[in-house]
Amino acid sequence: MIQVPPIKSQGIKTKLVPWIKSVVPNNFDGLWIEPFMGTGVVAFNIAPRRALLCDTNPHIIRFYSAVQSGEITPGLVRAYLREEGDKLLARGQDHYYEIRARFNDTHQPLDFLFLSRAGFNGMMRFNRKGGFNIPFCRKPNRFAQAYVTKIVNQVDGIAKILNMKEFQFVCQPFEETIALADENCLIYCDPPYIGRHVDYYNGWNDESENRLFDSLQQSQAKFILSTWHHNDFRKNEYIASHWSFFNVFTKDHFYHVGGKEKNRNPVVEAIITNYSVETVVAPQFQAKSYSQLQLLDSAASYKSS
Repeated sequence: MIQVPPIKSQGIKTKLVPWIKSVVPNNFDGLWIEPFMGTGVVAFNIAPRRALLCDTNPHIIRFYSAVQSGEITPGLVRAYLREEGDKLLARGQDHYYEIRARFNDTHQPLDFLFLSRAGFNGMMRFNRKGGFNIPFCRKPNRFAQAYVTKIVNQVDGIAKILNMKEFQFVCQPFEETIALADENCLIYCDPPYIGRHVDYYNGWNDESENRLFDSLQQSQAKFILSTWHHNDFRKNEYIASHWSFFNVFTKDHFYHVGGKEKNRNPVVEAIITNYSVETVVAPQFQAKSYSQLQLLDSAASYKSS
């Protein structure tokens, strides 16, 4: 059973967790490191004994730190969402935008949870000043009793995991996080997908992808990287130019979220590892591995077409 986190965002790896989990070495008992923890869905389902979960988005770190410390409890979440949900039902989008303005001023973790669940299409996007700027989903009855209970149970599930494990949450750049890893660590990277128009807290571009490649290449730790391989229209050219020097596995996936309908298309996901993987879980994942030569030939053919 997958532990779904209470925070939502585009590109969440909920349905890909079994596939990612399948490439984790069976005997791994070191420090699990995530430079881009995002919603935390992978770490919460891998559930290692020790984990360092980092992100440059301070609101994610603040929320899960508050759950870990007991500042945010399932009971508090229920009371908060009932109260704000009733106001949303009565006042509609006006209340949503009041919460959004309040959050951008005070950065309260519970307001962050509210926006994550009431914003358009479950998106998480910030402007250049760091302000949350996703519009209202136009569903004033968003926080019905059953939905509130669902979120409360998700918070409770995460709280129980954090109570049993040694997890640390830190807000810092990915280079600093990767630099902390040694040969006993396993780094899981889920950066924004280059070229896929997925916003991140402080942006992601070609320079960012290059810096990530350099950091992982220089690290002594094992790593797993999630990215995209290709879709019906184009390919991720960084697979051939950068990541093909490692092990590449792929699987078909469909994203149901996106600001525009045209962005909700099937995509072939890629997992990159710098260590040998004996098996990639069960046949239903349809994982394929690509050699460096195959990837370079594929990229060359694509560019000439």
